[in-house]
Amino acid sequence: MDLFEKLLTNRGPLGSHSHYAHGYFTFPKLEGEIAPRMKFRGKEVLTWSLNNYLGLANHPEVRKADAEAAADWGMATPMGARIMSGNTNYHEQLESELADFVQKPDALLLNFGYQGVVSIIDALVDRHDVIVYDAESHACIIDGVRLHQGKRFVYSHNDMASLEKQLERATRWAENTGGAILVITEGVFGMSGNLGKLDEVVKLKEKFNFRLFVDDAHGFGTMGKTGAGTGEHLGCQDGIDVYFSTFAKSMASIGAFVASNEQVVEYLRYNMRSQIFAKSLPMPLTIGAIKRLELLRTQPELKDKLWEVVHALQSGLREKGFNIGTTESPVTPVFLNGQIPDATQLTLDLRENYNIFCSIVVYPVVPKDVIMLRLIPTAVHTLDDVKETIDAFEKIAQKLDKGLYSKSAVSA
Repeated sequence: MDLFEKLLTNRGPLGSHSHYAHGYFTFPKLEGEIAPRMKFRGKEVLTWSLNNYLGLANHPEVRKADAEAAADWGMATPMGARIMSGNTNYHEQLESELADFVQKPDALLLNFGYQGVVSIIDALVDRHDVIVYDAESHACIIDGVRLHQGKRFVYSHNDMASLEKQLERATRWAENTGGAILVITEGVFGMSGNLGKLDEVVKLKEKFNFRLFVDDAHGFGTMGKTGAGTGEHLGCQDGIDVYFSTFAKSMASIGAFVASNEQVVEYLRYNMRSQIFAKSLPMPLTIGAIKRLELLRTQPELKDKLWEVVHALQSGLREKGFNIGTTESPVTPVFLNGQIPDATQLTLDLRENYNIFCSIVVYPVVPKDVIMLRLIPTAVHTLDDVKETIDAFEKIAQKLDKGLYSKSAVSA
């Protein structure tokens, strides 16, 4: 078969729906300044789909720092990979400040989050080593694990008995190969909003010999007393051997970092292929990240405001009888019962008639007959936004219960 013919025959689980989803359910265009209210297809919508947790995307100090850095340096500086010609004092300053913020000895700046996780896993383990990872890990972890040439075991989501069983298997395997064990989980799981049981995983180190790698993309800046992440929140930051987060959420930018002890960071600096062979992070993004990190440190009221909105949204939904699962973070899923056609009509109704824009998740990400609406509250949402959204959710839930979405198409 011709390669392109094969691609057209099997377009993939998402691509198979592109003929009707593109531009509305997938690849939608939100226009205007990043804010709780933006334009979608020409009309204003209240949006809950942006990971702008602390509202830094349009913070005046951030916009000023970004603009001045772009004017001073342009987007080309520095040229080349950092290992060759692209290193600067600003890049090293940012690494040092990130390490201090997440309470680790050292940190390495990365260009992208997804690519970074894949490359960290690739650099840390070889074919003699064993990976043990949570079943609900993010796609970047799954892809990194798939590239691993050694053995890997998956444990049931947040199930410590399952993890212990897999660690027993991993230990036997590593003893035969002379390899080591790497456990991988997340701080905050981005779909369910529940927390990885990091404190319980760390406690298993008393029984098993392994190192722990945590992807805390949604926890950095939002969890813990200082915002240092889920490990700080659970009192086990010291037990995390390799800590990762991205700038794409609380920092509202592009880039990422990995933090650990000096020896591990030095090893990664010279062995992470995605960084060794990639152009250095542009100066405006680097200087902009320094400003964002400064605001995380000096304006704790941003996190406080975020959690005020989170508590209002989640308690309000629960009081109205909505199932929001086991979330312990700002990530707020709302689980409803229905088929994919119901989900389609419900989403249309929310966007066209109630002006509410949020992400929708259906099978196979969630079980069949389940519709998940995913809300991301931010520090720039208001309590009025919360009330408007809960009122709209009550109305669409009533329509769903009555089977109205199955009987007729929604009209604006």
